[in-house]
Amino acid sequence: MTAAATTSNSTGQTSDSPSPAKQVKIDLRATGLSAAELKKLVAGYIVEDMLPISTVDSESFRRIVEKIPTKSGVKLPQRKSFAGYLEREYDIMDANLKATLGEVDFVSTTADIWTVNNKSFMGVTIHWINSTLQRKKAALACKRIRGRHTYDVIGAEIEEIHSSYGLHGKVVATVTDNASNFAKAFRVYQPCNLESESENEEEGDDEEPTFTDVIEALSTASGDGQFSLPPHYRCASHTINLISTSDVDKHLNSCADTKAVYRSSIAKCTALWTKASRSTLTSEQVEEVSRRKLMVPTSTRWNSLYEAISRIITIPLNELNPLCVKLGIKCLNEREYQFLKEYCTVMKPLTVALDILQGDECTYWALLPSLTSLMPKTLALKDDLSRMTASLPDVIVKAIKTRFDAVLDSQEGLLAVATCPKFKLRWLRDERRREHVKELLTTDCRKAAPATDNANVSQLPASPAEMDFFDFENQPTESFSAEKEVTDYLRSGYELEILNQFPNLKKMYMKYNTPTPSSAPVERLFSLGGLVLSPKRNRLSDRRFEKLLLMRYNHCFTPKENKKT
Repeated sequence: MTAAATTSNSTGQTSDSPSPAKQVKIDLRATGLSAAELKKLVAGYIVEDMLPISTVDSESFRRIVEKIPTKSGVKLPQRKSFAGYLEREYDIMDANLKATLGEVDFVSTTADIWTVNNKSFMGVTIHWINSTLQRKKAALACKRIRGRHTYDVIGAEIEEIHSSYGLHGKVVATVTDNASNFAKAFRVYQPCNLESESENEEEGDDEEPTFTDVIEALSTASGDGQFSLPPHYRCASHTINLISTSDVDKHLNSCADTKAVYRSSIAKCTALWTKASRSTLTSEQVEEVSRRKLMVPTSTRWNSLYEAISRIITIPLNELNPLCVKLGIKCLNEREYQFLKEYCTVMKPLTVALDILQGDECTYWALLPSLTSLMPKTLALKDDLSRMTASLPDVIVKAIKTRFDAVLDSQEGLLAVATCPKFKLRWLRDERRREHVKELLTTDCRKAAPATDNANVSQLPASPAEMDFFDFENQPTESFSAEKEVTDYLRSGYELEILNQFPNLKKMYMKYNTPTPSSAPVERLFSLGGLVLSPKRNRLSDRRFEKLLLMRYNHCFTPKENKKT
């Protein structure tokens, strides 16, 4: 009896208490997945892993599903019914996204055109910051476009996509690459300047009026000017790519000290990359020497060229040249090897800035600090360079100032950084520029502040007759409050949550930091599209492809607690 009592006390249970193990088993047997839960789990598996919808008809897959405990009579539907379920889930996702965007004041978009399998698609992603200062994103479209990619076609497609989600007046910027057709579309379809139009009308008062047949004008209208596009931001990553390829390549090929060594060293590296990528035996031999595979650069990403050269120079020259002899490739001499090392040294700050700006969570406040830090860091490398590459830092800095001329002093960029508590005005080294940005903050804060409530303005007591006779003006308290809010903000901490104490500056932060500095998000959409639109799924319709891709990008079937955005 004593032993039994001791046993029960050691387990923390009495002899009368029920066994928890038996209860768990009973609960598992009594409960099972409903039809809706089963379809949602399978849809999440198919959409997230980008599998064909016909997976639900696979006998082996259905045998696995049959092992899942379900309620009586619940079975997985066949492909046709399951496709209808996915259509309904897409409509729900689309309606929820429109409802969410309807509550947002500021959004930005990224846009690009993707061509694959002789088809072209217009991709658009959207970004915004919610009231809790969390950055959100979603895909709006990956729409099939036909014909030539002219500026008017691009402008019409972007306008239609924006309008379908009710984004008129909310898009603070659209980020694209530097392609001429995109640049022209935003240049042509910019909102009309009413002030300039009125000035032109005043200047032309003396001219004789001209009359136009309205019916004829409407029937022959070309469509230009029927809509307007939001402000256009050029992709910073694409611009840095142009600096790394076009500007640097032009300098190295035009300078007598570097032309020969640049061409010969890159030619020998190219021969090594070609040999290693086309022959399994060569790849194995390279891996034995370098203890890892060589990277082969791609034409679309300059970072890949830098990383490929960096991988080669990690191999000591006394090991690299015997490998080249074995492969039948010309060996690198010491001057060429030294040039490659210095090239990577000079270009490394560019790669760091590029990785920052095209990060998935990067906001617009990162652009100006990255550029202003990039230039002195690049110039500081001159002391460690030889005569071959000593002029390269100056070329890079000059190219940055030229290509980012409109960005370095833009009011939007300055306010984006200044409203970010992590930076404020600390990144500015010039005192005059600090005062200039502080004035911009105060002026914009005053505009962002709501109108002063007349009831809060103290006035002298007066009778109704006097109120009708005298004209009282409100006291100018708005300017003072804006200056005080900016001053208190600049003296506050550096956590993002500090903006909750400054409502006007928080609104400015949400407006100016909604855009992304690069168009990398839409490129990621296309990367997912390449996995969905595979050669084995060539019968997939354009509309169904778009819906599957948007559900995958927007994580339609991912539980809320597992979503990153």
